[in-house]
Amino acid sequence: MYAVIKTGGKQYRVSEGDILRVEKLSAETGDVVAFDEVLMIGGEGDSLVGAPAVDGASVTANVLDIRKDKKIKVFKKRRRQNYRRTKGHRQWIAVISVAEILKPGSKSKLDAKPAKVAADETPAPAKKAAPKAAAKAKTETAGSDDLTQLTGVGPAFATKLNEAGVTSFAQIAAWNDAEIERLDGEISGLKTKAEKGDWVAEAKKLAGK
Repeated sequence: MYAVIKTGGKQYRVSEGDILRVEKLSAETGDVVAFDEVLMIGGEGDSLVGAPAVDGASVTANVLDIRKDKKIKVFKKRRRQNYRRTKGHRQWIAVISVAEILKPGSKSKLDAKPAKVAADETPAPAKKAAPKAAAKAKTETAGSDDLTQLTGVGPAFATKLNEAGVTSFAQIAAWNDAEIERLDGEISGLKTKAEKGDWVAEAKKLAGK
């Protein structure tokens, strides 16, 4: 038996045991969720087609993971304007395993809660920074190095590094290609800046290594 459900503005054909990735849900890993917007049920006897949804039908699923999907790059260019912009984006998704397909009148054996697509959780733009001196002082937290000494690192970028757990030259001096790739997924443009400024070599000198 299969069903066609709608969630996050998309439609999915699912069967029991299927594992699929959907738009992020208002749930946590290990939760059981119910999709009430079932557009069609088929595969056993007569098919049930909704108008637009089948009343009383639902699909329950286990939430296996809530995480970010693979990074995509968005490139913009304006001809003859010397304008080029590259940005990265990683969409939040939910990985689910379909547990039950319930026809109208059937009762679930699982304790499920309604599945709701989470609201856009993109962080609101930060308030405009106060003077650069104040922003710089913020990055110089206790026990951390002044990362603005690295080529191409200003107070704002140093703050992003601190928020990602990078606070000292010793950490940067120990970076390898895998670590740079990982951090580039969290901080857009880090890899380009790090390679252009040769941060690893600079950090070794600043750390006294």
